[in-house]
Amino acid sequence: MILQRTLTRLLTMIATLFGVAVVVFVVIRIAPGDPIAMMLPPGASQADIDRLRALYGLDKSLIEQFVIWLSGVVHGDFGTSISLRQNVLGLVLGRLPATLELSIFALLIALAIGLPLAVLGARERGTAVEAGIDVANGVALSIPDFLWGLVLILLFGVLMPVFEISGRVSPQLDLPFTTNFYLFESIVRLRFDLTANLLGHMFMPALALALPLAAIIAQLLKQSLKELLTLDYMVLARVKGFSETQVILREGLKNAALPTLTLVGVQFTFLIGGTVIVERLFSYEGLGNMAIDAVVNRDLPLIQGIVLVFALLFVVINLAVDMAYALLNPRLRHG
Repeated sequence: MILQRTLTRLLTMIATLFGVAVVVFVVIRIAPGDPIAMMLPPGASQADIDRLRALYGLDKSLIEQFVIWLSGVVHGDFGTSISLRQNVLGLVLGRLPATLELSIFALLIALAIGLPLAVLGARERGTAVEAGIDVANGVALSIPDFLWGLVLILLFGVLMPVFEISGRVSPQLDLPFTTNFYLFESIVRLRFDLTANLLGHMFMPALALALPLAAIIAQLLKQSLKELLTLDYMVLARVKGFSETQVILREGLKNAALPTLTLVGVQFTFLIGGTVIVERLFSYEGLGNMAIDAVVNRDLPLIQGIVLVFALLFVVINLAVDMAYALLNPRLRHG
């Protein structure tokens, strides 16, 4: 059954990516603005305009352009950036590690905040503590991540300058990196000075992304734990002498984690999408920041490449979550 589900999801993934490719290709071409006109000076001749259109394939029909682009994508050629004059795939893969590191760090922060709040809320159910946690969750959810970013910049970048508010790493440091996964590589190389510097730059944008997700994790997991605490095997654990905290951690958490796992996977994809604005706020050199520059410059090949990579991340993460759920759920595993 797991194999059948995996094959179905793979086919769905391919169809989804094709649909995204069609939509983004058509939408960015019917949007106002001419990327070729933005590249040339005001006195450019019509011959210059026609030559550049032919160079980037914009002189062909929409269907011909799509077929040429899609056939190139299948072979790993995403085209050439109009504004940066570089290979699109190389540009995207160069910025992707920064966004992935930021997103994973934000997810870890969300789990570190959400899990203890869920356990505390379930243990103190029906008290003022649970009510306070619910209020905090409501506040965290009502403020979008980019507004959290502005608040954090104001508090800890202007009023109390504790954390870095710009960039990915301090440029004056020696950067002996061979990959773009700076954080991972700094840990492997035991360059903990670089690790601390990278985390200092990542903390505030990651926290801005993490707060709404932490509230979702805390609320859903707390509700799942509260439902489980009334079941017979939980009552039996109390009879055996386990404290309420032990009952929650030893008996309830592993069963309540399944629905939370699915939600976290889905929300993680939205968290990656939220990096677009947050990276811009903090001048973080990731894929989201590049996406805004590409839109401003009407860089069609770069926009297409970034959106397609984001879509690929979304479907791969959802596939991984679905497979993990099927493996962890006994009813699906033995179905």
